[in-house]
Amino acid sequence: MVRTSDTDALVRFLVTSLVDEPDSVEIAKRVSGDSVSYEVSVHPEDVGKVIGRQGRIIKSIRTLARASAGTTGQHVDVEVLG
Repeated sequence: MVRTSDTDALVRFLVTSLVDEPDSVEIAKRVSGDSVSYEVSVHPEDVGKVIGRQGRIIKSIRTLARASAGTTGQHVDVEVLG
């Protein structure tokens, strides 16, 4: 069974693996009922690396996070704040 802490670790691992400055990564978790939202803040120069061309990378991160939390019945969203 997957717990939200596993999803937390997954999102952190994926984002820090993509950026040049992993020390500047901040992830805020917002829980509202059955919804969990991760707000990712990275160094301004790394925003494009997390979003990717036409948003492909952030879409993939969202898909993996949703799949990880799928067994808990929670809706997960990942947003990049910059």
